[in-house]
Amino acid sequence: MKIIISKNKLKALIHNQKKLGFVPTMGSIHLGHISLIKKSISQSNKTIVSIFINKYQFNRKKDYKNYPRTLKSDISKLAKLKIDYLFLPSFKQIYPRGPNKKIKINNFSKNLCGEFRPGHFKSVADVIDRFIKIIKPKKIYLGEKDFQQLVILEKFIKKNHKNTSVVRCKTIREKNGIALSSRNFLLTLSEKKTASKIYKLLYNNKRKIINNKIPMKILKKKFLKLGVKKIDYIKILDVNKLGKLYKKNHRYRIFIAYYLGFTRLIDNF
Repeated sequence: MKIIISKNKLKALIHNQKKLGFVPTMGSIHLGHISLIKKSISQSNKTIVSIFINKYQFNRKKDYKNYPRTLKSDISKLAKLKIDYLFLPSFKQIYPRGPNKKIKINNFSKNLCGEFRPGHFKSVADVIDRFIKIIKPKKIYLGEKDFQQLVILEKFIKKNHKNTSVVRCKTIREKNGIALSSRNFLLTLSEKKTASKIYKLLYNNKRKIINNKIPMKILKKKFLKLGVKKIDYIKILDVNKLGKLYKKNHRYRIFIAYYLGFTRLIDNF
């Protein structure tokens, strides 16, 4: 595994590579990331993983400051996976002249998390756009855990980077059902138990919730009783209306965003 901090050096190293796989991360590598990386290794000649905590996609300075940073552990995990390149660029390497405020993304960005995190998805698209221009990967691997982000990036990449295709990867969960996320490192044991109860309640009653046999008001009351501090949304969407993502005419998913203490969790299934 080669660790590279210079984008020019990386460009020189990968110049003749035609089947590059790219896994963008913000570090705190967990089994969710590892599943993406293994998929890339199996499908690509060379695999590049990046670790870059993009401050522009955080809506609060406190969230950026508190984001878990575990670089030493991350390097160890990635070395064991035998990836080809680990790209660790500085802020100036990626943003020599600040963010692109004119970047255009799909209107789905205004729904769900977009309502509560203004500018977030534009910042994510901006940083991914910059990485693709540097790396020029054949495939980029993204997880369904951030489903809204995945759909927005799929559409953005298809429009702006025709030589790069998105490989969507299934959500990986802990044994208790919680979707793996770097933010889970911020949860207390008690909060993890609460998150598990919320997942099981939604998952076990998915069909009833979709058919409105369990009203949203009752669900929200149950969650607040369990110890949820705040609920941004619980929504049911027919994801096939976002583009023909699946063969069936209708494919419903439940989307949720809520706070346990100061930690915001999202999930969908």
